[in-house]
Amino acid sequence: MGIYFDNAATTAQKPAVMAQKMAEVIGSDSYGNPSRGAHGYSLNAYRLVAETRSQLKSLFQATENYEVAFTNNATVALNEVLKGLLHSGDHVLTTSWEHNSVLRPLYQLEQQGVTLDIVNSQVMTGKLNYHEFEEKLRPETTVVMCNHASNVTGNVLDLAWIKAFCQKHELFLVLDCSQTAGVIPIDLEDEQIAAICFTGHKSLYGPQGTGGICVRKDVPLEPVLTGGDGMRSFSKTQPKELPTLLEAGTVNVPGIAALGASIAWLREQSDAHDKQATLSDYFVEEIKRIPEVALYGDFSAARVPVFSLNLAEADSALVSDLLWSDFEIATRPGYHCAPLMHEALGTAERGTVRFSFSSFTTKEEIDQALAAIKQLVNGK
Repeated sequence: MGIYFDNAATTAQKPAVMAQKMAEVIGSDSYGNPSRGAHGYSLNAYRLVAETRSQLKSLFQATENYEVAFTNNATVALNEVLKGLLHSGDHVLTTSWEHNSVLRPLYQLEQQGVTLDIVNSQVMTGKLNYHEFEEKLRPETTVVMCNHASNVTGNVLDLAWIKAFCQKHELFLVLDCSQTAGVIPIDLEDEQIAAICFTGHKSLYGPQGTGGICVRKDVPLEPVLTGGDGMRSFSKTQPKELPTLLEAGTVNVPGIAALGASIAWLREQSDAHDKQATLSDYFVEEIKRIPEVALYGDFSAARVPVFSLNLAEADSALVSDLLWSDFEIATRPGYHCAPLMHEALGTAERGTVRFSFSSFTTKEEIDQALAAIKQLVNGK
C-alpha cells in the first residue's frame, strides 16, 4: 500500500501473533466476563487479563507495590490519574512537551481550582529548561506531570534529574509513556515514579482500544469512572482496591489478550532498540545533508525514533500530501496535538512534517523517503 512513517500516531504493522490471539479469543466460545462469576468462562477471561497484567509489570520492572489497571487508551489513563490525584488548591508542574491528552485535562482542572505552571523548551532543539522546575515550584505543588518523550521532536526526558527533583520535594511524578513504552526501557524498581500511563497501539504493537496505568499502590487516587466491579454490588462507592478502583465496567478481554501476545513478541526482539537507533542515526545523518531541510530536536542525547522537519518555506500539510500522492509515503503534518511544543519550536504557523519509525521500518524505506524529499526540494 505504501511506506508507513506515522508510527507515533499508531503502528500500522503488527506482529501476526497479535491478530491471531485476538481472533482466537473472539472465536473460541470460551471466554466470558472476568471477575463476574466462578464458572470456567469467566475464569478463562480472568486468567488472560491477569497474564497480560503480569507481562506489563515485568516489562516495566514494577515491584509488588505497583498494580496495572487497563483503560482503552493513554488519554483515558491520563484523565484517570490527573483527575483522580489533583484537587482544588493543588499545584501541578508540567512541560511544553505535553500532548493534549495531558493539557486539556489540566486546563479543565484549572477551572476547578487546580493551579498550573508549564516548564518551557528551547527553540529548534526543544530541550527543556530544567531550571524552571525549581523556579516554578510552590508550597502547594503536589504533582509533576511529564511526557517521557516528545511526540514532536523525539526528545527523551532526563528522568534521573526529574526523579531527583521530585524526591527532594516529595512530589508525585506521573509520566506519559505513550511514545516510550516498548521503545526504551522503563524501570519502576526504585519506586520513585507514582504512575505511568501507556497505550497499547503504538510501540507495544497491540490493538487500538488498549492502554492502561501502572500505578504505585500508595498513590491516593479517587475514581473518575464508577460502575460495576463484579464483587461488591451493594456498595454505593467504587472499591478502593487496585485495579478495581480504576476498572469500572467490563475490560476489553480480546484486546488485552492480543496486547499480551504483542508484548511477548516484542520481548523476543532483543535487537529491536538497537535496530531503530541505527536507522534513526542514519536518517538524521542523511537528512542533515539536505540544506533546505530544517530538522527539529535534540540529537545530543537519547531519543525515540520520531523526527519533525520542514522543507524550505513550504507548508507542512502540502509536503505531507505530496509525499503521499506522489510517493505513497505516509507522514503526519501539522501540530500533532502538542501545541505548546510547536510554539516553543517556532512552528506554530505551519507545523512540521513528522516521520516516525517502528520495528518494521527498513533502511530501504528510509532511502526512498530521503530520495523523495530531495525530489521535492529540487522541484521534480
